[in-house]
Formats: sequence, structure tokens, C-alpha cells
Amino acid sequence: MNTPIICFGQQPCGFFPKRYLIAKINTARALQEKIGGKIVFFYHDSDADYRETITLMKDLHTGADVRLNFTQENKLQKKHSPLYLKRISPSLNPSPQGGGKGVDAWKEEMLKQLPRFANQTLIDTFKSVQATTVADFCLNLYQNLCGLIRTNKTTEENTLLAGIEIVRSSNKNFRETAKDLSNEFFADVEYQGEIVRAKNLLTTYNLKPTTSLSLHEGGNVYTKIPFDGKLSKSQITPTAQDRFSWMQSVIHCTHYIYGQGEKTYLNFQDFSEVHPVNSKQQNLDVKKTLIIDNKTNILAPSNQIVNGVEFVPRDEINNPEYAWLEGNTKI
Repeated sequence: MNTPIICFGQQPCGFFPKRYLIAKINTARALQEKIGGKIVFFYHDSDADYRETITLMKDLHTGADVRLNFTQENKLQKKHSPLYLKRISPSLNPSPQGGGKGVDAWKEEMLKQLPRFANQTLIDTFKSVQATTVADFCLNLYQNLCGLIRTNKTTEENTLLAGIEIVRSSNKNFRETAKDLSNEFFADVEYQGEIVRAKNLLTTYNLKPTTSLSLHEGGNVYTKIPFDGKLSKSQITPTAQDRFSWMQSVIHCTHYIYGQGEKTYLNFQDFSEVHPVNSKQQNLDVKKTLIIDNKTNILAPSNQIVNGVEFVPRDEINNPEYAWLEGNTKI
């Protein structure tokens, strides 16, 4: 029998991780206790949406919701550079030209505000992180956090990601190993002195398909990127609809932990031989709830086996969009 590979995927989701990421980690660890195998965290740091890293916290004194985020050196980088290349600005109000004292100044501004939301241990963890890009900062902080899994047993090293293999979508070797993307995709290309994540547009010219690249500015507005038609595979990443199959072509997971947002594009009907999990055979505590696949409006069991992969919904957790600030407490 093949060794189980339990996988979950997530973009960087705040300098303190959102609670739904903690739920995915806990679901994966609890499953690993039952069936063994290894856990893989597919860290999708190729996304360009700066809103992914908005960190929502509640003021301990007033109860007000407050949103904090990284700042980038310029508007082009903020809006269109992938997260693994977004450089942290030295100021909450960066100049159009960039420059300044670097990430330390941004950290100092954040450190003035964090006592409103977090305990000193978490603040010290934040302060200890040395990284200059958004994706690196988030991942380094996640790796330094401590926590308990759902079963109330500590991990061997008592850190949130201890023993979990981390695979980054920005890794060039990963991209070159993954399956080819022939339809819609994104490409990391240079534009006005920055690397941006541009989307390909397939058009027909003289009955032959041609590709152009563009940046989505909002609504129906696009900026076309000068493009000579040459791309290496290491520049290319998928759209949301192809992300799982692209990831799976390298990781070959047997179990995938998915979240609420993924149900809108992780379409089980795109695969063949879909059937419910036999929870008694798997010896798993599977909830008998149903979910709606928003893409196809098909009612589907909460666990699915598709082409040998079991899709498992993450644990429920309260306030999933908020940052996880409990430190060493059980959620």
C-alpha cells in the first residue's frame, strides 16, 4: 500500500495566519494520526492579490475590528507582483519611487500597534522574523508559531508546521516538473522595472491561436504587456481552476484538505469516478454533512474520492477570517 500523502494548499494569508489555515493544519494532523503518512503544505506564493495578506484582528480594549497589511514599494508591485516578490515597504505611506530603511521600519510601525491585539510572546515572534518579501515573512512567522493539534497532543517540536513538508508554487524546479499549461495561465514577466503576474489571452489571428499577456486593472480594464511570445516553463503558473491538477502532477497526494473558498473552483465533476468515502473502511470520523459545489450546483458528499484522491473538508472553526492569536492554546 502506498504511503499516504496528506496535502493542503494556501496562499500567504496574513502575517499572523488566518484561523482557517490553522483548521486545515489541525485537520491534516488529526488525519495523519489515524492513517500515518506525511503532510505537505502547498504554499501558493505565486498569487499576486495583496488582499490575501490582510490581517484581521480584534482590538483587545475596544473590541473593534482592525485590518493591517504589508505595504509595498510602489503601486505596480502592490497590485501586480506575485507575493513571493512583493518587497515590504519601509513605510505605511511609501513613496512612488520606493526606497527608505527597508522592512525594519515597517516592523517598528507594526510593533507599535500589535499590543492592541496580541500577547507578548506573539509580538516577540513577529519581531524575530527577518524577511524582506511578503511571502517569506508570512512563512517564516508561521514556522515560528507554536500550537496544539485538534487531538490536544503537541507536535514533536511544538511548532505549528513541525514535520510538515513545505512546497512553494514559486519554486522554479516545481514549475518545470509540473504538467504543461496550454490554455489559460499566468506568467511572471518583467514590466516597468518589476516582475508582474500577467495573464495570457488566447486570440485567433489568421486562424492560428496567438498569445498575448495582460494585467487586469479592474472591471473590463486590462493593460497589455509587451511580449515577444517566448516564455519558459519556470515563469508559468495556473489559474485557480487548474491549480489542483497542476499541483497534483508533482505532489501526488492521496488526501487533500480543502477549505470553503476552494469549493467554488475545486470542481469534483471535472474528474471521473467520483464516489463517497466509506468512512468505516477508512476508520475516519467523517461528518455526514453535505456541501454545495457552487460551480455546478451539484449536491456532493463532504468527503469525495476522485481518481484515488480523497478530498476532505477542513475542520470547522469559529471566526475563520480572523488572525489566529491564541499562541499555545487549543482551538
